[in-house]
Amino acid sequence: MLEVTLDRPRANAIDAATSRKMGEVFRNFRDDPELCVAIITGAGDKFFCPGWDLKAAADGEGADSDYGAGGFGGLQELRAMNKPVIAAVNGICCGGGFEWALSADIILAAEHATFALPEIRSGTVADAASVKLPKRIPYHIAMEMLLTGRWLDAEEGARWGFVNQIHPADRLMDEARALADHLADGPPLVYAAIKEIVREAEAMTFQDAMNRITRRQFPTVDILYDSEDQLEGARAFAEKRDPVWKGR
Repeated sequence: MLEVTLDRPRANAIDAATSRKMGEVFRNFRDDPELCVAIITGAGDKFFCPGWDLKAAADGEGADSDYGAGGFGGLQELRAMNKPVIAAVNGICCGGGFEWALSADIILAAEHATFALPEIRSGTVADAASVKLPKRIPYHIAMEMLLTGRWLDAEEGARWGFVNQIHPADRLMDEARALADHLADGPPLVYAAIKEIVREAEAMTFQDAMNRITRRQFPTVDILYDSEDQLEGARAFAEKRDPVWKGR
């Protein structure tokens, strides 16, 4: 398990240099066969991440700067990220920080966490959220967030479906680690296939996606179907025991 804590006083904002470092971290995580699940969170108990460092922007750093592997925050555009990622949102989560959280597969939030897309007030566009959010939650709620910058608390985030669980602040990381441990016991090749199918099927019709799966045209599916783990899963079920996954 990998824990990534964004610790950049005072508010955990991300500038281009920080984003490039984050991209290296997530690329290494993706490519390390010993790591199967990651948790992302922010340092302290006030800010998860407010997104783009507007002080850096005021000093001339543009929105089209080199943010490194994986784009802004190092995760949301990283190709072939086929491992589970959990976001433990420990406070203010807005702008690019909200987009960073949306790049995770599961979002846990502290009771005091808040969410917003305030880019409208600073004269820029929440680009990744404009692509992702209307596909994740009801269209009109997503558009309200994008067009007004309105803040949502954790409870409303759970109501609209982008927050999976809410926990007391002092329990948040324990719950995130427990979930990560649960995922770490699971089949890594199946996780990879799930993530690739979900990601690639988003732009396909149902039948086109199913055809690619059955024809083994997704690399992760092809690997899974010829794997020892596929056979181990069937044997474990037949023998009424827990499977032992090897990732091969």
